[in-house]
Amino acid sequence: MTLDWLTETKSGIPAWYKEQSDTALSERIHQVKKQMGQDLFIPGHHYQRDEVIQFADATGDSLQLARLSADQHARFIVFCGVHFMAETADILTSDETEVILPDLRAGCSMADMATSEQLQRGWHKLLPLLGDAPLPITYVNSSAAVKAFVGQHGGMTVTSSNAAKVMDQARRTGKRILFLPDQHLGRNTGYDLGVPLQHMGVWDPVADELQAETDPQILEVVLWKGHCSVHENFRMDHVDAFRKEEPDRQIIVHPECTWEVTQAADLNGSTRKIIETIENSPAGSRWAIGTEMNLVNRLIQENSHLDIVSLNPDFCPCLTMNRIDLPHLAWVLDELASGTVHNRIKVTGDTQRHSRLAIERMLAL
Repeated sequence: MTLDWLTETKSGIPAWYKEQSDTALSERIHQVKKQMGQDLFIPGHHYQRDEVIQFADATGDSLQLARLSADQHARFIVFCGVHFMAETADILTSDETEVILPDLRAGCSMADMATSEQLQRGWHKLLPLLGDAPLPITYVNSSAAVKAFVGQHGGMTVTSSNAAKVMDQARRTGKRILFLPDQHLGRNTGYDLGVPLQHMGVWDPVADELQAETDPQILEVVLWKGHCSVHENFRMDHVDAFRKEEPDRQIIVHPECTWEVTQAADLNGSTRKIIETIENSPAGSRWAIGTEMNLVNRLIQENSHLDIVSLNPDFCPCLTMNRIDLPHLAWVLDELASGTVHNRIKVTGDTQRHSRLAIERMLAL
C-alpha cells in the first residue's frame, strides 16, 4: 500500500482521473482535441497501448515523430512516448513550441544506462587505452545530454533504421567507433558491416573498465554496456522452441536483441522494417516477432490474414512506455486547455545546440 501511494504521489495526477471510466476519459480527450485544434499535436510511439494510440495524430518511431512535430508548428506537442523522445522533439521544434510528456515517470531503461557523467568519465579513461579519440555515435534512445556530448566531439546519432549507413560512413573516417548506449544494436550492425566480434570491445560504465579479447588499440568498435530491457528478453531458448515445434514459422526480431538471437532469426530490422515486412507478407504467412508486445498485438489485430505470435509469449509490454495512460493524458490535456502547462520537457543552451548538431549530422547523410 505504501509503495502504491508513493507511486501515485510521484505521478502528480489527481486521484479523480484514476476513478473515471475509459469512456469518460476518452470523451474529455476528444473535447480538448476539438477545442485546441491545430494548436495541439499528439504524436504516439508504436509501443503505446491501444487506448492511448487511438488519439495520436501520427504514429511512428521516436525520431520520425520528433521530425513530424517540428513540421506541425503547433503551440503544444503532447508526446505519447518516453522522456528522451520528448527531449528530441523539443530539440527539433522551435522555441515557441512547448513539448509535454503526460507522465514524467515514462523513461527508458536503456537511455538511463548512459549518463553524461558516466560518458565523460569513460571517455577520459578510454583515451589512453585506445591511443586516440574514437568517433562517438549514440542511438537516438539516449538523453539530450549524451547526444550533446556526442555532437560536441564530432559524432552523430543513429536510428535502428539507418545504423548501418551511419556506422559505415563513420568507419570510412578511419577512426574507431564508440557506440552507445545499446551494445546489441552496435554489435549487430558492426558485424553485418564486416567487423569481427573480437575487434569489438565493451566499455562497462559501472565498473569503469574495458572488456576486450584483444589489444585495445586493435579494436574497431567499443560498445557501451547498455541494452533494451524489452528486447533482451527474447532469448535463444525461444528461438530453439519455435525451430523444433514450428519450423515453418518465420522469425523476425529487432536489432536490439542479442547477437545470438539476431543471427538465429530469419530476419532482423527496425520497427519500421518489421511493420513493413508483416504488412507485405502473403496471406497465410506464419510469423514469430521479437519486439514490444503492444506493437505485436496491434500487428496481430491488423493482419488477420496472417498467423502472428510473439517470439516470447510470456513477455509483457514496455513498462516505462506504458506509464502513459488515459488518466495522465486526459489530465495533462485538461490542464492545457485551462491554460496550465504541466510536465514540460525543455532542452536549452549548449545541450540543445550540441545535441541538435549530432542529429543534423545524421540527417545530412
